[in-house]
Amino acid sequence: MGNLLWGKKEEKMDWSDSEHTSDGPGDLASPEPAWTGLDPERNTVTMAPTTAIGLQQEGESRARLKEDLLKRLDLDLKYNNKLTKGCFLEITPSLQNNECRTEKDLVHTFIQRLLTIDYRARYLSVKNDPTIPKSHPAGKCAFGALSNRNAGNKEKKQAHVHPMDVEMAVFHCSDNFLQQIMVTKLSQCQYAVPLLLPNPFTGQIEFPLWTMRQISKSWKTMDTSGRVTSKTLPMYKAQTPVVTFFRIGSISSSKSQLMNRLINEKHDTFFHRDCPGSSRERLLMDEVVEIGWYLPSGNSTDYFSDCVAFCNLHGDSSINETQRKILTEMSSVNVVLLPQLDENDNNMVIVKELCEGLTPLIVILTDEEDDSEDAVSEIGEGKYRVSLKGRNQSDVSVALREVIKNCLSEQLVTFSVEKIAEHSEIKLDEDNEDCHRGKEAAQQIMRLLKREDPSTVKEKYLPCQGKLWHDWCKKNKDLRRLKGDNLELEKSRKEAEMKEIRIKQQNHGFSELMRLVVESLDLLSGSGKMYFLKWLAILLDDFTSDTLSALLKEYHQKWSEVLALKKKHDKFEDEKTKTRLKHKLDKQTYDFSKKMHLEHDKTDQLKTEQLNLEKISNKLNSATFGLEHMLREMGQIYEALVSQKRGTKRKRNVDYTGLPKLAAELMISGHPMELMDGDAAHVPLVWVSAVLDKVIRKLGDQRVFVLSVLGIQSSGKSTMLNAMFGLQFAVSAGRCTRGAFMQLVKVSEEMKEELKFDYILVVDTEGLRALELAGKDTLHHDNELATFVAGLGNMTLINIFGENPSEMQDILQIVVQAFMRMKQVRLNPSCVFVHQNVTDVAAGEKMMEGRRRLQDRLDEMTKLAAEDEVCDAECFSDIIAFNVQKDVKYFSQLWEGSPPMAPPNPRYSENVQELKRDIVSRASKTNCMKLSQFQQRVKDLWEALLNENFVFSFRNTLEISVYRKLEVEYEKWTWSLRSAMLSIEDKMLNRISSGKVEAVEKQELMREMSETLQKVQTSFKKYFEEDSERQTLIQWKSRFEKQIQHVHDDLIDEAKRKLDENIKQKNIRKNLDEQLKNHENTLFEKSKELALKFKDQSENKKQNLRDLKAEFDSVWGKWVSDLTKDVPEIKDINISNDVINILGGMFSEYGVVLDQKKRAEYRKIHIVADYSSYVSMKRVKLGPVPLWKQSLNPEDQISIRELISKVIQQTTEKVNSFPVSVQGYSSGYIQQIVRDVKQRVQEFKPRDDSFEFKKEFFVDLSLYVCEQAEKCFVELHRKYRETNDPVLHFKMKKAEYFKVFMNYYQGATSAAVLGDQICVKLKETILQSVYNMIAKFICDQMRGKPPFNGNRGDLEKHILKSLAEQEGDKEEKFNNFLTYMNQPKIHFENFIRDRVRQYMAAENPQAVSVIKEHINHKQRIVISAAEEARNEVKLISGDINKWLEIFSNSLVDELGDTRVHLSDDVTKNVTDYDVLVDVIKKELLVVVKGLKVNLCKLSDLRKEMFREKPEEILIKHFCRCCWKQCPFCGAVCTNSQENHTEKHQAEFHRSGGMKGWHFRGTTEFSINFCTTKVATDNLNFFTGNPEKKYPYREFWTAGGEYAEWSISADFSSLAYWKWFVCEFHENLEKYHNKTFSGKGEIPPEWKTLIQSEAVASLGIIK
Repeated sequence: MGNLLWGKKEEKMDWSDSEHTSDGPGDLASPEPAWTGLDPERNTVTMAPTTAIGLQQEGESRARLKEDLLKRLDLDLKYNNKLTKGCFLEITPSLQNNECRTEKDLVHTFIQRLLTIDYRARYLSVKNDPTIPKSHPAGKCAFGALSNRNAGNKEKKQAHVHPMDVEMAVFHCSDNFLQQIMVTKLSQCQYAVPLLLPNPFTGQIEFPLWTMRQISKSWKTMDTSGRVTSKTLPMYKAQTPVVTFFRIGSISSSKSQLMNRLINEKHDTFFHRDCPGSSRERLLMDEVVEIGWYLPSGNSTDYFSDCVAFCNLHGDSSINETQRKILTEMSSVNVVLLPQLDENDNNMVIVKELCEGLTPLIVILTDEEDDSEDAVSEIGEGKYRVSLKGRNQSDVSVALREVIKNCLSEQLVTFSVEKIAEHSEIKLDEDNEDCHRGKEAAQQIMRLLKREDPSTVKEKYLPCQGKLWHDWCKKNKDLRRLKGDNLELEKSRKEAEMKEIRIKQQNHGFSELMRLVVESLDLLSGSGKMYFLKWLAILLDDFTSDTLSALLKEYHQKWSEVLALKKKHDKFEDEKTKTRLKHKLDKQTYDFSKKMHLEHDKTDQLKTEQLNLEKISNKLNSATFGLEHMLREMGQIYEALVSQKRGTKRKRNVDYTGLPKLAAELMISGHPMELMDGDAAHVPLVWVSAVLDKVIRKLGDQRVFVLSVLGIQSSGKSTMLNAMFGLQFAVSAGRCTRGAFMQLVKVSEEMKEELKFDYILVVDTEGLRALELAGKDTLHHDNELATFVAGLGNMTLINIFGENPSEMQDILQIVVQAFMRMKQVRLNPSCVFVHQNVTDVAAGEKMMEGRRRLQDRLDEMTKLAAEDEVCDAECFSDIIAFNVQKDVKYFSQLWEGSPPMAPPNPRYSENVQELKRDIVSRASKTNCMKLSQFQQRVKDLWEALLNENFVFSFRNTLEISVYRKLEVEYEKWTWSLRSAMLSIEDKMLNRISSGKVEAVEKQELMREMSETLQKVQTSFKKYFEEDSERQTLIQWKSRFEKQIQHVHDDLIDEAKRKLDENIKQKNIRKNLDEQLKNHENTLFEKSKELALKFKDQSENKKQNLRDLKAEFDSVWGKWVSDLTKDVPEIKDINISNDVINILGGMFSEYGVVLDQKKRAEYRKIHIVADYSSYVSMKRVKLGPVPLWKQSLNPEDQISIRELISKVIQQTTEKVNSFPVSVQGYSSGYIQQIVRDVKQRVQEFKPRDDSFEFKKEFFVDLSLYVCEQAEKCFVELHRKYRETNDPVLHFKMKKAEYFKVFMNYYQGATSAAVLGDQICVKLKETILQSVYNMIAKFICDQMRGKPPFNGNRGDLEKHILKSLAEQEGDKEEKFNNFLTYMNQPKIHFENFIRDRVRQYMAAENPQAVSVIKEHINHKQRIVISAAEEARNEVKLISGDINKWLEIFSNSLVDELGDTRVHLSDDVTKNVTDYDVLVDVIKKELLVVVKGLKVNLCKLSDLRKEMFREKPEEILIKHFCRCCWKQCPFCGAVCTNSQENHTEKHQAEFHRSGGMKGWHFRGTTEFSINFCTTKVATDNLNFFTGNPEKKYPYREFWTAGGEYAEWSISADFSSLAYWKWFVCEFHENLEKYHNKTFSGKGEIPPEWKTLIQSEAVASLGIIK
């Protein structure tokens, strides 16, 4: 058998000419069954199996070798557990080094190179250090060694793995989807692909039809008339002639190399022995059939006039009967290679059969010479003989090519690859259950489309995304371009129209096609779903290909005609301009006029042809039908159903909530997801957001590096991305990507830590200046798209193709403008320019010049864009970090030669990998977004783009969110400082009251606060350094750091002022306190004397308690009267009379004051709608003639209201500064308040001096602020009287002295009396400490829960909620709203007071528990102090005074002044300190029980007992913020800092009518929201001068307070204030004396809103 295979003519094989050479593993002459040699074609080790045992041994040996191969490649575990595409489509460390250091690297390197369409993927070898063997006989000369064939190292080395074995091993160990990717990429590399291949272990022949389903080729044919026809077909179904090559026996020439010379002399379609990396041995290529295609270009130089398939059967076909049989049946021409003709060779039977067949045959003899001069000899009809030996191989190839062409032209037999599946002896890779299910599901859909016109399918089966969706998009954009006076009514109408469109979409719902698609995606398994999607794409391509091909041909033809006409038109326009400038003669003008008439016709023709082109483009768009359109339909169905509002019913009971989940699963599995609908030029925000929500739910909120790509159409963007990341973005020569698509690229686990992100999210876009958009608003569309993707990306790749200056100019202009916008909205992406198709990348000087030119152009474009965008920028680097040396990449041409036969340029693949490494390197240093942040960024960018002024409209929600979180943290930090200062104040006040401190220095307070400040600063630093949003936070770090220090300093100053005031009060009261002390001692002695007197009497006469009490009461009054007879009486005060007298005296008209007081209108002065009755209008000069101004305009009303607010605030501050609690009330305080009010009113100057205040205004304003001050004065004077009136003081002490009386009466010892007096004093101090503690506790508790646990904006939402939900009279509710709208700070303070009141009125077991624990704690401290004082006095033999001193000093910080002032007569007898301590313990227990009983709920607390009430603490904490109101609607700025540097912003702006805005010359409200007005061009406002108006769109140009605000266009529902307008429209009409009619008509949709919807629109987080 072996002799038959090798032929009989040679005893010894000469390997030098064989396809692969080998020294052989053994001695050929060995008599034992041994290695006989290598099959030079198969490159496999063979044996001489002379027996059945030999055959078995050979099989086992080959199996072991194959298993060993898989182990060497680290694939031994992957044969059964298949490799998937996910194994290779990750960002891995191997990216950094593409060289193979070990055999285990071969697989990954092969796949990575293949994915980047680098045809050197097959040129694999393990990189080792080159070594030269030096083994030669010692002392032998080199010449002698030269003849020694065994010179060198005789040790047998293991041959390196053959590249085709790597390819086949990976192929066999991959699942069908990775196999399909491999085969598709091999085909793109212009390599032959597997057609038939045996299973390496079972021997079963497999037909990988599935892997070929995605191979599509384009070529051009030219007929005899010279007409060129383009074709694009999937190669599995293309009917082509097939030329089959196979060999019989062993041949010396390379069959594969011969085939390569026939097909493509510049590229090795089939791997052969001389390819880099080839080795002597291969294991897996035997019996494999590969197929490659020759593709003509439509030129006369084409080798063949049409596509021809070439099949190559590897190995000896004499033993591969099945493959040979299949090939000969399908072949148009058979080419057989033999070493020579030998009649005794049994294989001649095969040759004979082929010669007798009808199929043309070419027999090539590799080792036999032919005396004929012709390379080819015809030996029969359609039968040819070729001898290779001794002939020029190029000549042979030319001759052979001609013979094949001749055979094909005479007898053209075509065959499609898919027909091979009809052979029963082979196994089809599509024969698996998942594939069948996927195919059946796809076919079910196609059966529905059977006999449908592809141009009408979308309209019929995908109705939601057609005209309905496009109309909705147009109206959505029109919402941002409202016209007319009642914008809200127009807006409401458009929203109603949009709602109607959504209802129509709902009514369409799921078509039968969409139902089938959704069911398939939902029910099929993961693998089945992938098969379904692939099959659907295949079948849909087949369905639309003919129609699209015809339309594309028609489109390009029409496009060429339009271009030609446009050139002529442009030339004529230039001529016309020159003629007008240079020629003025009548004749010349006449001649030119005639020419102009002719050209006018051509202009009309150009417009007509452009319209025709547009029609073809629309047809092309209609006929384009793929999976992305079905997903788009899913999105529209979802958006339509989600948009359902109250009262809208579903037509069909379908579950749409799972649609985003299906799309998210596709995105996660690697499918591109549409981000922007290119046909509608719109982002379906609801759908995109829902899909991303599901992605986040599935993957977690992963960190993503967003890579965006921009470039001119057909510039190779998608090709580059697919090569770079192995993605699946659509690449088509016929039609570019429409819109923007996003796709996830996973980062491997080992790279995540290094890169700091989990995925790269790639955003690919349609080409700028796309042909399909010709005739439309192309520039606007391009600017919109560029701005969108530049804003999304952490990095943007700008792809430039070729070196056309005009095209480069266009894209640079668009890109520069996009990045300038990013700078203006404080987004900071990076950019890299990729210059593709550069002819000479290696030319360094040329590249330097190119970079310089690019830099110049960018700078030039920057200056031009800066003028349009009103931005201060001189060069490109002013708007984005850009280094022309590092940020410009030059790419080689994609093809190495001319398509369609040209392979990809390896240098292009290298450029792609270099760029990929650079991107990953940069990404590792970038602060990446989370998916949720990307989701929000999409919304922010798109919402801003919908408005014409992007920069002004952009709201960086992410930044706003981060800032709001920072405000919450800031509130915590400042509360920590305030809380600490409250504790410090308590301690310092205790020291002052006990006399331990007579002066407090600021430094001491700072020392006390230093620990808390340090903790806050540490927390602050940690937050800014470790928070995930630290890159965004950094911009505010310095300001917040200063603000925290400022709050700290303010707290120090405020505390010092309080403490100094307390010290001052103590000093003022010094004499009074001394007198009281003496009086108390006197009363004590009198009580004692009286008690002893009655005690003596009681020995003779027993008296009951009532009698004793009566006796005590009878003398108590006289005692107090005697003691206080010389003390001046503190009289009651009557502030109202003081106010009337002072105001009446100021005007000398008491009647006016009394009338205003009686009318009580002054009480509403802060919420009055119209102040016209308070002013007198004056003549003003508006233009050349002075005129009477008729009435106050809205700006005047606002300025008056602001004056009132300032007067109220300053009066409050003034009242707090008066020492009423120390010195009592004085009418001088009222006089000072009134004087200040008068001064403020006189200082007020109207803008245009158009009015002056009447005296009624001053009177009413004074009455109001004085009435507010009166409440405070009364409370403070009451405290003053309680403290300074001895009569009141002793009245409160009466019970205490009665107890002294009873103690002595009952015979108590001095120790008992002293102990009792100490406990009386302790009761006061413990009670006060409870109040101090519980005030802080209440604040802490309330801060931990809504509405006080967020930032200032959160608090306002709760206030709005409480206003909406208030009960009672409608007028009263409206008045509360007015207070909120006109005096927000007052309302906030009232809200806080009300919430504290509610908190204290409610059951609160926790607070009661805290109070009890606090009392117990003080009890323990007191007992401990008493015992320690006892022990210390005993130790030093001290007296009772020493005990009292030690005892009281130890309690100073905890309880303040606990000293008792008794005469020496009382204390001198106290010597038993144990008894004293026991008395204190006993009496203190009674005190503690009494306190607990009296404080068993918060409502038991008396407000006057608080040193600082909880509500006042919270008011100070929350209300020291910004109170500026929007000049248009009165919305309050929500910034939590009082003097912030940013522009004022409000979350919920209001309807202008609420503030009284109306149309000039009418009583009709203007109900427009300012957030709507700033988005329109046709509305203006006046600021005082009726001749000077400002457009709302540029409101900041009015200067002043207008320039201090940032008001972004907002088209969200703003339901709260719409509900308010409807609910209180009558109140508003009465209040402002205007009507909601005419231009101010309330939209009907507003009236459908209910209270719950209004509250829900606030977005309160529960």
